[in-house]
Amino acid sequence: MTHPIWPFYDLTVRSSRLELRYVDDQLAVELALLTAKGIHEPGSMPFLAPWSLEPSPQIERNTLRSFWRRRAELTPAAWTLSLAAVVDGSAIGLTMISAAEFPTLRQFRTGSWLGREHQGQGFGKEMRLASLHLGFLGLDAEVATTAAFDDNGPSLGVTRSLGYEADGVSLLARGDQAARSLNFRMTRDHFLSRVRRSDVTLHGVDACLPLLGLA
Repeated sequence: MTHPIWPFYDLTVRSSRLELRYVDDQLAVELALLTAKGIHEPGSMPFLAPWSLEPSPQIERNTLRSFWRRRAELTPAAWTLSLAAVVDGSAIGLTMISAAEFPTLRQFRTGSWLGREHQGQGFGKEMRLASLHLGFLGLDAEVATTAAFDDNGPSLGVTRSLGYEADGVSLLARGDQAARSLNFRMTRDHFLSRVRRSDVTLHGVDACLPLLGLA
C-alpha cells in the first residue's frame, strides 16, 4: 500500500535480522506498551530527561504523544524520523534519525532504545547499522553523529564497534546531577568503506525526500 499524502508510512529499512519501519499508530501502541515493561536497568538513566520512569499508564500516553508531536513538527528545516525495530512481526525497540537544516549541512543524529527483554542480543548494533544505511545511502548524508552518557556501556559499545570518531565531551544536567555525554561522529567515507553491508535494503525513500527538502 502506498501513502501519497504521508509517504513516510511506506518507509522501511530491511536487514538480515530486522526491519526498521516508520512508526504508524499501530506500531506506536506496540512501542508504548513496550516502554511500560522497562527499557533500562533500575538505577540507571540513559536519557537526559527521566521520561522512562513515569508510571503506567502515563508513560504509554506520553510515548504516543511523542510520536504524534514528531509527525506534526516535521519540516525540511528540522525533523525526527521515528522508526520501530521489528523482528518476527513485533516491535522490539525504537530508533530515531534527527536533523536540522539537513539540505545544507547533510548531517544527521541517531538515538535508540530497546525493550529490556530484547537487549544483549545484538539488536542495538543492527538497528544502528540500518539507521546509518538510511542516512548515508537513502538521504545522501555526509556525517552521522551520536552521543551517550559515559555510564551507558551498551550504547558506547555499539558506537565504538562501528568505528565512530570521538568528538568531544559535553557536560549536561541529568536530573540534579552533572553528567558527561560522550560525542561521536562518522563520515560518509568511513561508512562506505567500513560499515556498509550488502544485505541492508531501503524501501519507500524517494517519495519522502520532498518533505525533507531533498526534492
